[in-house]
Formats: sequence, C-alpha cells, structure tokens
Amino acid sequence: MQSLSVNLGERSYPIIIGEEIFNAELIKPYIHAKQVMIVTNDTIAPLYLDALKACLSDYQVDVVILPDGEAYKDLTHLNLIYDGLLAARHNRSTTLIALGGGVVGDMTGYAAASYQRGVNFIQVPTTLLSQVDSSVGGKTGVNHALGKNMIGAFYQPQSVLIDISVFDTLPARELSAGLAEVIKYGLIYDQEFLNWLEAHLDELMAKQSDVLIEAIKRSCEIKAQVVAQDEREGGIRAILNLGHTFGHAIETHQGYGVWLHGEAVAAGTIMAMRMSERLGWISEQDVARAINMFERASLPVTPPDNMSRDDFMSLMAVDKKNLDSRIRLVLLKNIGEAVVTSEYDPAVLNELLDELCL
Repeated sequence: MQSLSVNLGERSYPIIIGEEIFNAELIKPYIHAKQVMIVTNDTIAPLYLDALKACLSDYQVDVVILPDGEAYKDLTHLNLIYDGLLAARHNRSTTLIALGGGVVGDMTGYAAASYQRGVNFIQVPTTLLSQVDSSVGGKTGVNHALGKNMIGAFYQPQSVLIDISVFDTLPARELSAGLAEVIKYGLIYDQEFLNWLEAHLDELMAKQSDVLIEAIKRSCEIKAQVVAQDEREGGIRAILNLGHTFGHAIETHQGYGVWLHGEAVAAGTIMAMRMSERLGWISEQDVARAINMFERASLPVTPPDNMSRDDFMSLMAVDKKNLDSRIRLVLLKNIGEAVVTSEYDPAVLNELLDELCL
C-alpha cells in the first residue's frame, strides 16, 4: 500500500493506493458523522457496492445508483442525488462517497459542493482514468449540451482511496482510456516518467499489479504537485489539459460517451503535438514517438472522420481556458515542458485542422 498527499493547507487530503482497500480502518477516519450516501452506477453497484457497505455497518447508509455513462452526466441525473439525500433527510454532517469512474466522481463531488452549501465527500475511483485524473484535484461538475464540464465547482474530497483490485473487472477499452492520461503526465511534466512508461507499456496493458501501482502513484504525484501550485486553474494547472481542448470538442460533437474521454484526449494530444511541431517547438520524431505509444495502448491518434474544421472551431470557442475570445491551447515547448498559450498564428491552427479534417 502506498500513500501521498495533495497539499492544500486546511483542505489537504491523502491518496491511498493498494489492493483490497475496502477497509473500515481506511474509510472511517474521513467520515465525521453517522450519515453516509454512496453514489455509484448500475455497472459498479453489483460488483463493489456490498463490499463498501460492509465497511460501514455502524452508519446510516443510503445509496443512489445512477445509469452508467457520460451521456447521463447532466443536471437531470444530478438531481437524483439531491432527491436521495433529501428523501433520506441527510443533513450538513453527511458524507457522500463516490464509488465509480469519472462521471460518478464528478457528479458526486458537485452534489457535495452544492448540497446544503457543502458537505464532505470521499472518492473511491474504479477506473484507471478516474484514479489518475478526475478523482484528484477537486474538479467537479456536469456536462451541458453545448460544452463538456461547463457547470461545476472546485471542491476537494476528504480522501481518495484507490484499489487496483478493480482492474480484475475493468474492460480493456477503459484501461486504454486511462493510459491516455498517464502518458499525458509524462509528455507535459516528466520526461523520465515518459521513458519509464514507454518501457513498461506492455506490462501496463497486461494489468501487472506492481507496474500499475507505480504508474498510478507517479501520475497522482504529478497532478498533486501541479494542483498544490494552482488549485483553481488560474495558471500552471491548465497544462494538465494537454489534448483536452481538441478532445472535448470531439466528445461534444460525437455525443457524450461515444468516444471515451481518454480516447478523445489521445487523439487531441496528437493534434496538439502536431500544432507544436508546426510552431517549431518539437520534432516530427517526438510526434511519432507519442503516436507509437498511444497506438500500443490501443488508442486513436486521429480525429473522427465526420468532423470538419468548423466543427472544431465552434466547439473549441466555448472552452473554459479561453480568454478574450481567443482559443487557448496547451502545447509542448519540449517533451516534459507544456505551455498554455493563445499567442500563435491562427492560420497555423486552421491549416492543421484543414489537413486533419478530411
């Protein structure tokens, strides 16, 4: 078992990584009263809900089971959490536990941030993507038809409990989607980690426990370091969005859930790297290396065939990073060094999109 901390002063919290951690001794210290609401989905509930409830026999435990999928990450289904809390008369001392992937975590976190103006919550992420990304850092929210994650709040959990035993039931496509975010950390922040990932991708794809724990731990360390510097994404934290401006456009255009988030990020990352290459910052070999890694992880490296330049431009225009009506992109100055910028020739972006959108 490994642990690390997200250092945010009085809002600091631990990330605990290991196997078989549905354990009362690990969960109870972060529950401060007798009411608990578990939020999960109809895929995860049959697998892990009973094990989690068994750790909480001393509490009033209620459950909300959401439908599974990004398509349900909206205000309508968010209300199911509020309905459950109110019907069971949960008060301000309640603790919400998010048992699921990124959709469950984001929605539970936002419900916690807004129910009675803020209650505690715990993240128990069950996908690789949510373990290394969405469960850490306090971004919560839901999607809108016009843009992904446009309604939300920054709200930190009490703890993040990562149990790699869940990989026994994780579909291969979900594993690949998570690896997109893991590879991203190497590209934006840590060239040595990228080298390590390149050497161990086969073991990661084979779900080798010790390698998974190391990859998850280092990914969480990088995210924790960045978040500690910039909790509310006013500066450096935006580098964590490499590939996301293009990727969110893909997800919104295709329909939420058609492309998994990690799949869209992988294709979007290659688009951002091709833009960086056009600006003369990285080499063609750097792009080819990233393409090879994503392909080895069974991830797409090109945008959908049915997206045009205008599709991308209209959807990227509502990205949360934008300032003064200019599209800000996360690009690479070098491998391991990312930058957030709107200071580029728009013609370069148009030429890239014309080339990639056939």
